[in-house]
Amino acid sequence: MTLVSVPTVHLRNGADLPLLGLGTWPLNDAEAADTVATAIDAGYRLIDTAENYHNEAGVGEGIHRSGIDRSELFLTTKFNSQWHGHDGVRQAFRTSSRLLGVDYIDLLLVHWPNPGQDRYVEAVQGIAALLEEGLVRAVGTSNFKASHLQRVIDAGVVPEVNQIQLDPRRTRRDIRDFHAQHSIVTEAWSPLGPGSNLLEEPAVTALAEQHGKSPAQIVLRWHVQQGVVAIPKSAHPDRLAQNIDIFDFDLSEQELSSISALDTGSAEITDSDVFGH
Repeated sequence: MTLVSVPTVHLRNGADLPLLGLGTWPLNDAEAADTVATAIDAGYRLIDTAENYHNEAGVGEGIHRSGIDRSELFLTTKFNSQWHGHDGVRQAFRTSSRLLGVDYIDLLLVHWPNPGQDRYVEAVQGIAALLEEGLVRAVGTSNFKASHLQRVIDAGVVPEVNQIQLDPRRTRRDIRDFHAQHSIVTEAWSPLGPGSNLLEEPAVTALAEQHGKSPAQIVLRWHVQQGVVAIPKSAHPDRLAQNIDIFDFDLSEQELSSISALDTGSAEITDSDVFGH
């Protein structure tokens, strides 16, 4: 398998986040171990997991199997609502770092804001405290709306990354504009569309044929060329290699726009004022 070098985006506190990484939901521990080891061998350096995926031990095993130096990886995980608060975040960090077999985490995220509980500001502040101690390298949120982010910012912490569901059918222009105003990097989960037939769209398949790439490669290129970090999931070695092989061609502005025109609005996006764990 050919090793691909992935460009990075520089985060506010000094870490360099790869523009493309590996998502690991819903892999179990055994699947995650095999997939992570294979992905690292293909050139992946960003690995994304979460407490709620129940596969952090498997991700750690895959890292161990790969034999790669810890400093070469950018490891991301997220914690659930029961840990919202300064002390809870510290406990969540300890558990995740133990399962992953690492002594620091590159990017720690609040998985969902859970505004009904109203402790997400404390949760982000808890990550910031770990950053000050060198236990995490970047402060992150996941599934936060602009209103949630604004409260966090008003409390004195500007997250470096907000991970949201984003794909050409859900381009999330409003939240991305808010991110840009505050130098927050947008990271996309399910970048190829959750449970959809996005890759069969004529606008995508035509560009795939024109560029000699797969539809998935076209969509992932659409993400990274706009500065959006994408973390597609696949457990298949061929698809892993294909998903990361997107840095040898460019889409024109017109081509990017033709893909963005697939946007159907935000009606299908999970409402993080209602859903969370």
